[in-house]
Amino acid sequence: MSLLTTLARAEAVRARRAQPLTTVRHRHLSPRPLVLVPLTTAGEAAAPLGALVGTDPASPELLVVPQPRDRDLRFAFLARLADVVLPYLESYGAQVETELRKGEELEVCADAPQLLVPSAPGVEYVRLLGRSTRFRRTAEEEPDTPYPAPPRVPLLGRWLTHYAERSRTPGSALLLPMTELLGRHWATGQSRLEDQHLGVLLAWIRGGDPDAVERARDARGQLRTPPAGPATDPAFDNRLLAPATARFDAGKPGAEEEIRELLATQLRPTWDAVWEGLALLRELPPGAHVAERWKSDRWSYTHHRDRLRAGEPPQPRRDDATTAARKLASRERAQAELAAGEALDDPLVMAEHRLAGQAFAGRVLHVEPALSEGRSPRPRPLVTLETWDEPQLAEGTEVYRAKADGRTQTAEVVRTGARDAGDGAGPDGSDPDGPDAPRTVVLRLLNGMGRGKAPEEGSVPEAGDVLCFTCFEHSARAGAQLPDPEDTPWTHGGPPAPHPGDAPRPPEAADPVTPEDFL
Repeated sequence: MSLLTTLARAEAVRARRAQPLTTVRHRHLSPRPLVLVPLTTAGEAAAPLGALVGTDPASPELLVVPQPRDRDLRFAFLARLADVVLPYLESYGAQVETELRKGEELEVCADAPQLLVPSAPGVEYVRLLGRSTRFRRTAEEEPDTPYPAPPRVPLLGRWLTHYAERSRTPGSALLLPMTELLGRHWATGQSRLEDQHLGVLLAWIRGGDPDAVERARDARGQLRTPPAGPATDPAFDNRLLAPATARFDAGKPGAEEEIRELLATQLRPTWDAVWEGLALLRELPPGAHVAERWKSDRWSYTHHRDRLRAGEPPQPRRDDATTAARKLASRERAQAELAAGEALDDPLVMAEHRLAGQAFAGRVLHVEPALSEGRSPRPRPLVTLETWDEPQLAEGTEVYRAKADGRTQTAEVVRTGARDAGDGAGPDGSDPDGPDAPRTVVLRLLNGMGRGKAPEEGSVPEAGDVLCFTCFEHSARAGAQLPDPEDTPWTHGGPPAPHPGDAPRPPEAADPVTPEDFL
């Protein structure tokens, strides 16, 4: 947690109201997202109890499992969920646009579907639901399989697995928990774990009484604002749900409808809260790098659509060494690009980096023209800035700034030091020779000035300009080339087992004998 976030949380406690952490929205929001509010059975992972799902806040689809231990009822729930979710996911696969990549024209979907769940445990529920259904066999595939799954359920599992895997990529917006979205943009006076209660989190943002929202109960002793799920309130389970389930097991008339009404009372407040949070987030303007990250999500959706059309098998339970390393490397790059993009889009986020010594802002005092050495001299002007920040700089350190045209300009630290006496007082009237005096940083610009001996117009700052440099790069570098799965060394799982009928692999030659092998 950064210093500014800690201060914002302390201010939220004092004011009893959430404090903004950003000035822009750092995640893409679809104009027509699919909201899924799930409920699970207590004590059993991924056992569905009910769900509200849909794209219209006024008319959600209520799905209920009256007896979660009944396999047939659970499959009926999954089949109905597939009937609602799959048409939405597949509706974005037809409209495509062409993009030139590495000299080749490729098709990418013009947009992608977005799933919203109330909280972070909802994302884990989607992952578990996908894992438990994508390997199911249908009666059409295997007529003799016991307990065949409905026809579209395995396909639903593959889509849910892809969305859950993609959610682990920093900055991805295909599957988003509303509590994480709101917590990224507002700081409350409670812990991150308490922020998983969506109703209480919204009370902090609205400026109401969070404690009253959390404790409020109706005449039956039930919470008026239940948790965001997917687990249910124990008081609801013991006092209302268990007796209604017992009546359903006994075959009493009206028991199933009673369970539907009970689950609706638990799901509807969270459903409304998700849409309320969505409306709050839409009031923030999107950051400049949000569209670029969403484009990466569109490519991810397109690739999975193509894999399904090609008839590839479901995602494996465990990745091989090469695939796992590639996923880890891509997520590390995405994390670095997300941190840089949010800082460049948002002055509040950049202020956190400045306090941490990872960036600094300053006013240009003067610019000294200079050229590089060699047969083809290039402009390398020296820029002197004054800054009140405390960046962690050393001679030869490279720093970076974003130009108005979107490109990044690199500079090298030549020297740092205290400000010369007699240059006037600071912006707050402070003594320039006192302990709070600004520092001077001399930078040598290295690129972004054109190919000629004279810098292009506007490529070199002028005296009086205010600049902001970061100590981190604005785009992540590509990692080392990884071997193909068949060339993976045995220390990382070895090559895959040969298929029946393949020629046996020749045995590897033994290491040569050396004198060190004998005593």
